[in-house]
Parts: sequence; C-alpha cells; structure tokens
Amino acid sequence: MLTIAIPIMIQNGVTNFVSMLDNIMVGQVGTLEMTGVSIVNQLLFVFNLCVFGAMSGAGIFTAQFYGKRDNDGVRTSFQYKLITSLVLTAVGIGAFVFLGDFLISAYIQKDSTPEDIIAVTAFSKSYLKIMLVQTLPFAIAQAYSSTMRETNDRVVPMISTLIAVGVNLALNYTLIFGHFGAPAMGIEGAAVATVTARFVECGILVLAAHINKKKYPYVRHLYTRFAFTKRLVVSVTAVAFPLLLNEALWSGGMAFLNQCYSVRGLDVVAASNIVSTLSNVFNISFISFGSATGIILSQTLGAGKKEEARKASIRLLWFSVGVVVLVGLVMMAFAPLFPEIYNTTDEIKRLSTTLILIVSAFMPVHAFTNATYFTLRSGGKTVITFLFDSGFVWCVSVPIAFCLSRFTAISIVPLYAICQGTDLVKCALGAIMIKQGKWIQNLTA
Repeated sequence: MLTIAIPIMIQNGVTNFVSMLDNIMVGQVGTLEMTGVSIVNQLLFVFNLCVFGAMSGAGIFTAQFYGKRDNDGVRTSFQYKLITSLVLTAVGIGAFVFLGDFLISAYIQKDSTPEDIIAVTAFSKSYLKIMLVQTLPFAIAQAYSSTMRETNDRVVPMISTLIAVGVNLALNYTLIFGHFGAPAMGIEGAAVATVTARFVECGILVLAAHINKKKYPYVRHLYTRFAFTKRLVVSVTAVAFPLLLNEALWSGGMAFLNQCYSVRGLDVVAASNIVSTLSNVFNISFISFGSATGIILSQTLGAGKKEEARKASIRLLWFSVGVVVLVGLVMMAFAPLFPEIYNTTDEIKRLSTTLILIVSAFMPVHAFTNATYFTLRSGGKTVITFLFDSGFVWCVSVPIAFCLSRFTAISIVPLYAICQGTDLVKCALGAIMIKQGKWIQNLTA
C-alpha cells in the first residue's frame, strides 16, 4: 500500500503545493483576479475529471492485464486511453469556446457591482483563453502516467511532475510579477506558466516511455499496431463510459454546489478558492490511498485471487481512514493561519478559516467514501460506482444545496456544513456494497 501510495502522494503533494503557491501569487494581485481564476479552474476541473474518468475505466483493464502478465492487453488498453484523450480534448475545447461566457456568468451574482462583474468576467475570459492550450498535453500525459502507475512504475510519473511543477513555479514568479526583466502579466502569466509546465510533463513521459522499450514493452508498436476487437472495445467502453460519465457528472455536481455557495456573494467565491487551495494539499492523503487501493485490488483480481482481494479491501479501507484522521487534525491547525497569506479582506479570511475547519472535520468521512469508490471500481462494477458517486451527488447533495441556497436565508457556514455532512449517508451505503462483494470479478478471464 505504502510503496504505491507514497510516490503518488509525493507527486500529487508537490503538484498541489505548487498550485497553492500559484494561487497565493495570484491572490497577491487582487481579489477580483483571484475570483476570475477560481471560476475558470472550477470549470477546467470538470474537464480534468472527465479525462481522469476515461483513463480510470481503461486503467482497470490495464492493471488486470498487467496482473495477468499480458503485454498485448496492456498495449491495447493504453491505445484506448490515447484515442479517448484526443476525443475528450476536442469536445472540451469546443464546449469552452462556445459555452464559456455562459458558464462564467453562472458564477457571478447580478447583485454584485457592475464594475466587479465586468472585471471578473474579463479576468476569467483572458485566463481561460490561454489555459485551453494545455488541455491536449494534459490529456496525453494522463494516459501515459496512469498506464505507468498501473504497471507498477510510480517513479517516472513522479519525476515528470516534480520537474513540471518546478517549471511552473519558476515561470509563475517570473511572469505574474515581472521579475528578471520579464513583463508583469498577472493572471495571464500564471496561465502561460501552467501551459508550459503541461508540455514539459507530457514530453518527459513520452520520451521516457519510448526510449526504454525494455522497461515498457507495451509501447512497442503503440502507434502502428492496433489489435482492437469488437468484443474488447465493447468491454472496455462498457466499463470506461460509466466512469467517464460519473466523473463528468460528479465534477459538474461539485461545480453546481460551488455555484449554490456563490449565491451568498463574491466573498464566498473568494473564500471557497482559499479553502479549496489548502484542502487540495491535504486531500492527497486519501486520494493517494484510494488510487493505491484500486491498483492493488485490480492486480489481485487479475491474478485470480478473489478471496485475497476481499480481505485486502477491508484492511486497506480502514488503514486509509486511520491515517486521514491524523491528517485532518493537522489541517485544523492550519485553519486560522493559511488565510492570512492572502491579500484580501478580513471578512473573507474569517469565512475561509471557518470553512477550512468544516472540511478538515469531514476528511475521514471523505477518506472512507473515496476508498469505497476505488474498491468498487477495481472489479469493473462501474455502473454501481456511478450510482454511488455522481448519482448520490445529484440525487442528494445538489437538491439539498439548491433548496437551501434558493429558498431559505441560511448563511453559508451551516449550508456548507450540511452539504459536507451528506457524505455520512454515502458511507453507510458504501459499507453495505463492499460487504456484499458483488464488485469482486476478474475482467481478463
């Protein structure tokens, strides 16, 4: 568990830590600029998770084929990922180009001052225009890095990410504030830095894989020999599509929840940005353990060890929760300190502190649901995971948030806490499904 999770944790930790520093740098420029960047990042979050869902669906086959020691099967699932990444990038860019103005305006409340509305809209559009360039290298990099991790190589993806975030951090410092003779580009500089880092990460992964074909035998004939059969394509799509749809709907649900929070004013949007920046750093604990759980259980099922997978699922789940309890306590300690870094109002800082405390208190709950999600997914039961994840968000969390934000005068703090607390119900449902064991199946048999 730890040999898989720690490299993922380092990779995600450095990425999110640098993202946090980027966010702080943008926050130094001004509150309206930070709000504009926050809106775009929430929209791109939906695209990123759609890519993640597609890679994850095919990745279940990758891990099981690897457990079976079938390199041809690994190659085919890898090719499926690459084709899917191209399709998703085209769809994503088209959606942002034609619907960008509408999506951005949904986060800006009309009771804000006209000057603020115009400024936030302009900042959002200029940032999004540049960030669209990074969607393709991001998608291709996800295809390569996920395949490497599923075949037990966590080091190269980690190194590529470390180098990329170093480039991102250096360029952010240079381009946002105009150091070393460069022009001060503000949030556009942050976007250029991110785009450059994405290309660096993608380039490292592609070169590393194709230079060392002995270590990565599945890249041989990756772009020249396609062994797709109708049965295989249907099987992978039947598993991958529910995950893709799940990630799209789940991330869309999260974006809708944030939109419900934004009804309480632009201060809430700014505070949510601060909270998500810190929570992303701490959330890597249960996210990494969840990814490791999925890889371990998929490889175990691919090797035909069903009873071993059943026992391991319970142990891995409670190990994740136990570690995250400690992580949540550490996050609580940062709650009153972190918002002080930002160049914003005292009210936004106070609100951010309160919301951080709420998030940290529910971290063990999220760890349980996350481990449950990856456990159910490891055996290919993606329809069940779809209902468990995005189905729950849209049938429970979103209606509650919508009704409370639109039809009551409840303030943002209890509204936020209630929405976080709905995952307690999800924990109970997940425990029942894991105990039933219907998720245990070998897809490569």
